[in-house]
Amino acid sequence: MAGEYGASNIQVLKGLEAVRKRPGMYIGSTGPRGLHHLVYETVDNSIDEAMAGYCDTIIVALERDDIVRVEDNGRGIPVDEHPTEHISALELVLTRLHAGGKFDKGSYKVSGGLHGVGVSCVNALSDWMEATVKRDGHIYRQKYERGIPKSKVEVIGDTEEHGTTIRWKADKTIFTETTTYDFDVLKDRLRELAFLNSGIVITFRDERLEKPKEEKLQYVGGINEFVKDIDEGKSVIPAEPIYVCETRDDIITEVSLHYNNGYSENVHTYVNDINTRDGGTHLEGFRSAIRTVLNKFLDTNEKLKKAVGSLDKDEKLTYDDMSSGLTAVISMKVPEPEFEGQTKEKLGNTEVRTIVHQVLTEKLTIYFEQNPSVLEAICKKAMDEAKARIAARKAKDNMRKKNMSDGFGLPEKLSDCSMKNPELCEVYIVEGDSAGGSAKKGRDPKTQAILPLWGKMLNVEKVRPEKVMNNDKLEPVIASLGAGFGKDFNIEKLRYHKIIIMADADVDGSHIRTLLLTFFFRYMPKLIENGYVYLAMPPLFKVQLGKKDPVYCYSDAERDAALEALGDQRDKADVQRYKGLGEMDGKQLWETTMDPAHRKMRVVTIPDAVAADKIFSVCMGEEVEPRRRFIEENSSYANLDI
Repeated sequence: MAGEYGASNIQVLKGLEAVRKRPGMYIGSTGPRGLHHLVYETVDNSIDEAMAGYCDTIIVALERDDIVRVEDNGRGIPVDEHPTEHISALELVLTRLHAGGKFDKGSYKVSGGLHGVGVSCVNALSDWMEATVKRDGHIYRQKYERGIPKSKVEVIGDTEEHGTTIRWKADKTIFTETTTYDFDVLKDRLRELAFLNSGIVITFRDERLEKPKEEKLQYVGGINEFVKDIDEGKSVIPAEPIYVCETRDDIITEVSLHYNNGYSENVHTYVNDINTRDGGTHLEGFRSAIRTVLNKFLDTNEKLKKAVGSLDKDEKLTYDDMSSGLTAVISMKVPEPEFEGQTKEKLGNTEVRTIVHQVLTEKLTIYFEQNPSVLEAICKKAMDEAKARIAARKAKDNMRKKNMSDGFGLPEKLSDCSMKNPELCEVYIVEGDSAGGSAKKGRDPKTQAILPLWGKMLNVEKVRPEKVMNNDKLEPVIASLGAGFGKDFNIEKLRYHKIIIMADADVDGSHIRTLLLTFFFRYMPKLIENGYVYLAMPPLFKVQLGKKDPVYCYSDAERDAALEALGDQRDKADVQRYKGLGEMDGKQLWETTMDPAHRKMRVVTIPDAVAADKIFSVCMGEEVEPRRRFIEENSSYANLDI
């Protein structure tokens, strides 16, 4: 009978069935992010061996046919029979959730994989997996299909070596979007791990190519090199980062920091090599230590006060002032970390806050006493930031007095849409009044707003924040979006959930896109993190034969294909190359670039914030030498508009 609900309706998922039934619960998604997470989970096992002091070499290889291989020279996963489960420990680790050596602190003092679901999840979501273990003088192997053992653990040879090799092929019925791995995405994470573990060498190979590509990732300087790498292309103080490393109550605090000539705080936090993107108690302890140390010196050192100046008695230096231009990497090793949420992106241990605060306060105090010139430069930068913040606040207050909402009125050139629900609204930021005029004529006025920009755009990488707010090119963008900017940015006030940059498909258009993206990345990063920023893709060509409907082409290849399709009449076709958006009328712009049913757009994402920060600093910053080197190293990928 329909609607009956009894005991027979209750499903019990055995073994790894739960992972295959709900993969997103275990690896986040079944898209590209989840696919790459399989590699991270497997590599984390090798990294845990390295942190325990038993492994110094890891090889990650992308083989043909979407196969991945991860090798290490650690102790090798045990293969003997488990005393209570009565199956090989290798099979237990690879086929059972919550089975592993991470729960036994005799085996691993610290570990990233705390939930014991890592490599077994990879096995469950793979078409097949093959585990090879070298230990105790023998080579052992076991094969699996979709998490189920297809053989016993077999001895296939003898060896004096030790370590584990895991090979697998992701299951296309789970990862329906793609099973192809992105070399650069994986390389960014492996570089991060190599920075955080100075004693290891990670070799990353792309064996899918005719001529295999190999990168050796080894950073003897550890997180000091990490901090330098993040700020390549910027002037920094001190020349060598301030480095702190101390163990208290079995918790290791490792911090590297310096200040650059920019205005943003750029602090990256890790616990047992896990990127804690949402911070936590270690970040709180770090920030309170910075505040405590700098305020103490400013309160007690008269010479320093005289050198850096002071604020009005009603004004105080804030942490935001002190963190202007601060770049730091905080790497904690915590035996029993408590993470908030399944994603493990925020640390909750209260004792870590106290330890980080105490360690940094002591070490920074000693460092600044021995390096007074560095202290003076940092305090001067913080004081200048405070004065600029106060001046900007007063300017904002004056604007509010003129009855402008949120500090800004809607700009005259904005042609707003009639709907007010941000989820349904989009704004096109268009290069030039001519294209702006066509866009206004072609748009859907209910949901599409148009904001034309004109003149030379500001490169925010080279100026102070208050100049950004008062810039006549960027002020209309800030005002139109309605969410403020910088430290005052509030995404809840955002007026549009699609911000579409529509610029010409030429060098000037690319420059405008880059300048706008630099602005969004530096002052409104949550726009990009939430997937609200898009790049419009206008056509490059129109191919038309007589009075037939035109065919719009977005590349040379599409143009050639359109002409080929005309057969004998191809020579009679009219081919128009669009040099700019202004050449299209409103109808054409709607049909090709603005109609949601047919348009092509690219969403802007930042899979790796560290890499993105470095690229913006190098390409848009003051220093010429790193930019020259970047161009030389990447020139083979350039598309020249000639």
